[in-house]
Amino acid sequence: MAGGGAEEETTLEYTPTWVVAVVCTVIVAISLSVERLLHFLGKYLKKKNQKPLFQALQKVKEELMLLGFISLLLTVFQNMLTKFCVPKEVTSHLLPCKLPEENHVTHNYGLWQRTIGRHLLSSESSSSSCSNGKVPLLSLEALHHLHIFIFVLAIVHVTFCVLTVVFGGAKIRQWKHWEDLIAKDDYNPEEALKKKVTHVHEHAFIKDHFLGIGKNSALLGWVHSFFKQFYASVTKSDYMTLRLGFIMTHCRGNRKFNFHKYMVRALEDDFKRVVGISWYLWIFVVVFLLLNVDGWHTYFWIAFIPFILLLAVGMKLEHVISQLAHEVAEKHVAIEGELVVQPSDDHFWFHRPQIVLFLIHIILFQNSFEIAFFFWILFTYGFDSCIMGKVGYIIPRLIIGVIIQVLCSYSTLPLYAIVTQMGTHFKKAVFDEHVQAGLVGWAQKARKGLKTTPAANPNPNRGTTIQLGKVMRGSDNPKEEIGPTGGASAAAAVTGENK
Repeated sequence: MAGGGAEEETTLEYTPTWVVAVVCTVIVAISLSVERLLHFLGKYLKKKNQKPLFQALQKVKEELMLLGFISLLLTVFQNMLTKFCVPKEVTSHLLPCKLPEENHVTHNYGLWQRTIGRHLLSSESSSSSCSNGKVPLLSLEALHHLHIFIFVLAIVHVTFCVLTVVFGGAKIRQWKHWEDLIAKDDYNPEEALKKKVTHVHEHAFIKDHFLGIGKNSALLGWVHSFFKQFYASVTKSDYMTLRLGFIMTHCRGNRKFNFHKYMVRALEDDFKRVVGISWYLWIFVVVFLLLNVDGWHTYFWIAFIPFILLLAVGMKLEHVISQLAHEVAEKHVAIEGELVVQPSDDHFWFHRPQIVLFLIHIILFQNSFEIAFFFWILFTYGFDSCIMGKVGYIIPRLIIGVIIQVLCSYSTLPLYAIVTQMGTHFKKAVFDEHVQAGLVGWAQKARKGLKTTPAANPNPNRGTTIQLGKVMRGSDNPKEEIGPTGGASAAAAVTGENK
């Protein structure tokens, strides 16, 4: 650089070859190690027939590729951005930190640039690239810090999603002994032949959700649902009743159906959607980077958004269970056989259970954004940086982030896994991959038989073919759901494989 006593940066022409070779070796070795690790992890998941988790891993690879492309764009256009000059007044508004004294302004025109102990470019350098009264749009170091933040955000989001599913899955696996207990009872022929009368209001499920708080008041019902998400969000009576309602609706008469295995497989299938960063989440990032203005404490207030959404989702899921109990208790006093609830999309927001997954996706990403931003500021600028904010705003943000992570893992996600099965449709996760292939082969053979013998008993073959065709089309549908009338008997037929 000219003047100012600043040392000129060394180009590749005057860099020792051994330095270049060592740096390239380290970078390539790390990259290949990560790539091989992901490759072997994918082979392991395929070997264990964990197709949903394998698809989630593919989603992670797609996100890494997107981040690599973003990195490439930032690298290619960095000279253009640092040489693009704007009037100094333009960069004096909407700052994350207050500008220092006027005599130090020339050293701090970069966005998010440190103001103490750091001089990125000298005043002579800035005047050589920009005319008087103008400054670069973005400094080289600010661009580098933005680059790091994007990578930190993606890594923290994927990590938090994995932790949520792992801890939530551990909670769900605790329900397996209920499934095993039910299976033992169902296989007892003496119990199966007994006809019993169930007094509805004496049933444990009804007592928990209808006879207690909220029976005569809708408001108190919502209050009860709000607090129940914090303790015993899913009880044994809840699991047994919701399981039976699902089986009697979607595979009637087959009590051997392994509902727990289906529920876990459906959750794994949803995981690949949550782990990605969708376009609307990138819009969220841009908006809140824009609103990070000194004195607004934006990142303190946005910490409450995922917290409030999480409480609302948990309350709604608990309220769906209460609605199912109310429907039965208001219509019957005593019934012959077991108490059966009726799953329906009408219990969910806008009759769409998928909205719950969409909100959980937003909650996890916003919480990841908060935590990623904190650690990025901490290691880039230090705890005392003006961007970090006051301690009175930092500690509540971190506490809220931890609460969100714990509550989502141990309460909301398990609730989502079981309650969203109470919709009108069920997902293709009910079929194992080899079972899906077998059904397709069977359908093709049935169609071939129809063409060769069109006059021989056409109605039974035609009915079977049409039903199977509906089932498999439903499995290829973007919604990945199968209608109850189209897939009920097929689900019942393969439950022995699913078990």
